[in-house]
Amino acid sequence: MKTKERAEENKICPLEVAVNTISGKWKIPIVWQINEGKKRPSEFLREIAKVDRRVLNQQLNEMVEDGILAKQSFNELPPRVEYTLTELGEQLVKILWQLNDWGRLLIPEEKQHSGKE
Repeated sequence: MKTKERAEENKICPLEVAVNTISGKWKIPIVWQINEGKKRPSEFLREIAKVDRRVLNQQLNEMVEDGILAKQSFNELPPRVEYTLTELGEQLVKILWQLNDWGRLLIPEEKQHSGKE
């Protein structure tokens, strides 16, 4: 019985992995922005209000490590870096659209149309 209990303790929960992968205040806004096409870090800074450059770079790097984004560095002066969605990132966009649709169900009708809380 102890072996089975240990095996269950070591199980990896796919939902937990998924949520941990996209956790971070700016990761979903990053995916929404990059869904429109390749982006440079300066574009994210302009388009996502109040994001700090250091935090943005940290979250972009985590998303590259997790296989959601691809990073391309150009050997130019000044240096240029662009990010694009990977196939895994494109799958995430589809899921986020579904989550967006589900979120609409949670908003009362009058709030959806008026934009008021």
